[in-house]
Amino acid sequence: MSQASKIEIPVEAVMAAALSDARRLEAVGRLVDRLVRPGADDPLVALFERTAAEAREAGLTEAEIEAELAAYNAERRG
Repeated sequence: MSQASKIEIPVEAVMAAALSDARRLEAVGRLVDRLVRPGADDPLVALFERTAAEAREAGLTEAEIEAELAAYNAERRG
């Protein structure tokens, strides 16, 4: 990392406790750096696009996909 920035990412309490280890936190930072790269070849964006394409191929509509995402997000917040 050339210049590190701190960000907040919500995780479960047990994950936060595990990240109190400096070596593990640094490793997670490197993983995030690799996963979330700006640009067309962003592997995280590619995963989301591939998943949405597979859902459409399975016959789900955009409304159904959005409803599933909303239900998932509501469950995680609950």
